[in-house]
Amino acid sequence: MAQLWGGRFTKQTDDAVKAFNDSLGFDRRLYRQDICGSMVHARMLGKQGIISARDCEEIDQGLKGILEDIEAGRLEFSTEYEDIHSFVEANLIDRIGDAGKRLHTGRSRNDQVALDMRLYTREAADRIRGQILHLLSVILDLMEEHKETFMPGFTHLQKAQPTTLAHYLDAYFEMFRRDYLRVGDCRARMNECPLGAGALAGTTYPLDRAYVADELDFDCPTRNSMDSVSDRDYLLEFLSALSILMMHLSR
Repeated sequence: MAQLWGGRFTKQTDDAVKAFNDSLGFDRRLYRQDICGSMVHARMLGKQGIISARDCEEIDQGLKGILEDIEAGRLEFSTEYEDIHSFVEANLIDRIGDAGKRLHTGRSRNDQVALDMRLYTREAADRIRGQILHLLSVILDLMEEHKETFMPGFTHLQKAQPTTLAHYLDAYFEMFRRDYLRVGDCRARMNECPLGAGALAGTTYPLDRAYVADELDFDCPTRNSMDSVSDRDYLLEFLSALSILMMHLSR
């Protein structure tokens, strides 16, 4: 497959360099987020009159078909593509022709990737918060059951003070309650939509960023285009929250 990008080099990229740079092996897990983001982007382009209604419909149906085929196992990820974005775009063009080439209008890989990462991480945060909430419910039931189950409390491997199993379990309840709130705090800060930031300084196309943000359930568009595509602090914050959660689970 021909690369979707190029440069001034006169020779083909060495296979070793290509293998090092290609990311499809791990970013293919973003396929759903990439396709959903592209579908909303295409609808916005159509709404704004940037692409025709016919192109918009063809792109929408083509992307739906790709999503269905991936999830049904009919479309396998091929190593000839460097990443999930190239994979989806090339397959779309193969299916619907020139209309597929207009999907990327008003968009850069930079804001596209930033969007995919926020969508993926937000879904992970929601899933983990749900699991923590279930764990808290189980602990609460056990606490109620063992309010009068007495046990020794230890310090330095020595019996120190009498306590109850409910009191002991409540310590874990408090740890996981903070974890639940901490992951929620991360989610709130990451829930801004970067699409429309372009490569780093936006675009001259009349995009409706608020429409895209609303359709993808973000609180609002991001405020600064350069920050939108260059920073990944929300990922580090999320990983930090998960590290603390794992520490509590390991106790």
